[in-house]
Amino acid sequence: MARTELPAVAVEQLHVVRGGRVVIAGLSCTVRSGRITGLLGPSGSGKSTLIRAIVGVQAVAGGAVRVLGEPAGSPVLRDRVGYVTQSPSVYPGLTVAENVRFFACVLGVSLQDVDRVLEVVDLARYADTMVGRLSGGERSRVSLASALLGSPRLLVLDEPTVGLDPVLRVRLWDLFAALASEGISLLVSSHVMDEAERCDDLLLLRDGALLAEDTPAGLLERTGTDDVEAAFLALIDEGAA
Repeated sequence: MARTELPAVAVEQLHVVRGGRVVIAGLSCTVRSGRITGLLGPSGSGKSTLIRAIVGVQAVAGGAVRVLGEPAGSPVLRDRVGYVTQSPSVYPGLTVAENVRFFACVLGVSLQDVDRVLEVVDLARYADTMVGRLSGGERSRVSLASALLGSPRLLVLDEPTVGLDPVLRVRLWDLFAALASEGISLLVSSHVMDEAERCDDLLLLRDGALLAEDTPAGLLERTGTDDVEAAFLALIDEGAA
């Protein structure tokens, strides 16, 4: 019998309530290993809440989330999951290298790994530059470098390309593709529908509900549309019918 590969993330009937309001109700989905999964939906659709549940920092009212075969938030996942928040988690009063060294110490990762991750995100030449002097896109890459410390098996990136110029967006997606080719699983959230074509799989969210879980090609075939934005609208119309 063929061996079934364990998904990077398995979410089953996730239920999240915040401030007395149901944010996610009974959501189930998977993130396949070694692929780029795009988590797409408009602002307020529940993307960040789902991501927080996956990395184990969101209180949940019900359901189960397993990451790399372990319950989300398990200590064993500490150096196996890299997480980049929407706002860069960096210290402006430190240099690029000092920021990454700090996170290496927190994670218990060898400081020798700092040079490697700075090369990966193309920031080696800025190693001694104060983060406060960097552009927003460069700060995002410092956060990404920190998330890559220790060679995590899963990267969870919450809208990493927001506010970036088109050239830098393309470079980041090329980097994501290279990481996936090495067997790293990526969950990348975005509200920019044209980024969907760069993903292997898609999760489409609206109002805390999963509209679709499919490949880009499968989604277009299912809806008879030419792009993901049109497919998204078609699914909304389908649900309202």
